[in-house]
Amino acid sequence: MDDIIYLDNGATAFPKPQMVYDFMNRFYQKSGVSPGRAGYDKALETEEVVQSTREMMIELFNADDPDRLTFCYNASDALNMIINGIIEKGDHVITTNLEHNSVLRPLYHKEHDGMIEVTYIPFDEKGYIDPDDVKKAFKGNTKLVIMNQASNVIGTIQPVGEIGKYCREAGITFVVDSSQSAGIMNIDIKKMNIDVIAFTGHKSLMGPTGIGGLYCGENTEIGITKYGGTGVRSAERMHPGEFPHRLECGTLNILGVAGLYAGQKWLREQGIDNIHREEMELWSKLKEGLQDIDEVTIYCADYPEKHIPVLSVNVKGWEAIDVGTLLDGEYDIAVRTGLHCAPLVHEQLGTDKIHGTVRFSIGPFNTEDHIRKSVEAVREIAAFKR
Repeated sequence: MDDIIYLDNGATAFPKPQMVYDFMNRFYQKSGVSPGRAGYDKALETEEVVQSTREMMIELFNADDPDRLTFCYNASDALNMIINGIIEKGDHVITTNLEHNSVLRPLYHKEHDGMIEVTYIPFDEKGYIDPDDVKKAFKGNTKLVIMNQASNVIGTIQPVGEIGKYCREAGITFVVDSSQSAGIMNIDIKKMNIDVIAFTGHKSLMGPTGIGGLYCGENTEIGITKYGGTGVRSAERMHPGEFPHRLECGTLNILGVAGLYAGQKWLREQGIDNIHREEMELWSKLKEGLQDIDEVTIYCADYPEKHIPVLSVNVKGWEAIDVGTLLDGEYDIAVRTGLHCAPLVHEQLGTDKIHGTVRFSIGPFNTEDHIRKSVEAVREIAAFKR
C-alpha cells in the first residue's frame, strides 16, 4: 500500500488480497478466451471459472439456481437492468432517503417522464428505516420496494428482513442493493424474503472494478432490456429468454469474473464474520478517538452491532473537502468527502448545506496504527482551526 493510509474502502476496497492479483494474471494469460462458445479446452476452462463463480455467489446469498446469477459491469448496471426490467407505466415504487444515485437516478428519470410514482421513506435520527413506515406506504399499484442493506454514507444496516416479510405478504417485489454489505455480512435472501439482489465486485467482495451482477429469484422476472450475442441459438431473431443469457449480452468481463472468483476464495479462507469483527473493532476505536475531539460531529453511529465499518464526520469550521484535502496532502490519509452519490442522506442530515461529510471506510488491510494516525491527524486539523 506504499505509505498511504487508505480509508476509502466503501468506494473500492484496496488493496486486494495478493491471491486475487496472482489468479487474475495467471488466468488471463492461460485462459483469456470467451467462455462456453467453443469446444476447445481453453474455452471450457474459462467457462468452468465462470460457472464456479456463479455457484460461489449463490452460496454467499443462500440462493438456489446458479443460472439465475447474472453478471453485469457493477451494481449500478445491475440496478438499472432491474428497475427498467420490472417497472411499467403507472406503477408505484417505494425507496428510501438512504439510497445511492444508482437507484435514485433511474427512478428520477421515470418519475420525471410521468411513468411512475415514487415514495421516499426517511430514516430516523439514528439512521434506520422503520419497516412499518414502508408498509404504511403500500398502495394498490405498488410494484416494487428497492433499498440498500447498508448505507454508503452513514453505515447503518437496515432491517431488510422485516421489510421483505411485509413485501412478500403483500405480493410486492423486494429488491436489495448489497453494494456495501455483500462480503461484509452474511446475507440469506430466503430468510430476508429478497426477490432480487444486486451486488458489485470491487468493494468487500474483493474483486476488481468492472464486475458485478444480480440474482433473480425464481418467482420474479426481469424484462430483457439489452439484446445481442449470447453464444447460444444464434439463428434465432429474438434474444434468448432463459437465464443467464436473458440478462447477459455480449462477451462477459472474464477477467473481472476471475478476480471475483479469487476474491470469494479469499473470503472463504478468512471468514466473513472474522473480517467484519476485526473491521468493526477498528471502527469502534476510530469512533472513540474522534468523539473525544470537541470540534468533531459524528453521524448515526450509535449501534455498532447494526453497522458496517463506515463512519461519517465533520470538523467544525472546516468544509469536508478541505479536511479531506489536508488529510491527503499533509498526512497521506485517503478518505472520501462530499455527498457520496447519495444526496438524500445529506439533505435529511442537513449536511448538504456544508457540502457533505468526511467519510472513513475501513477495510481488511487497515491496522490500529492507521486508526491512531487518523485520529491524531483530525485532532491537529481541528486544533488548527480553533
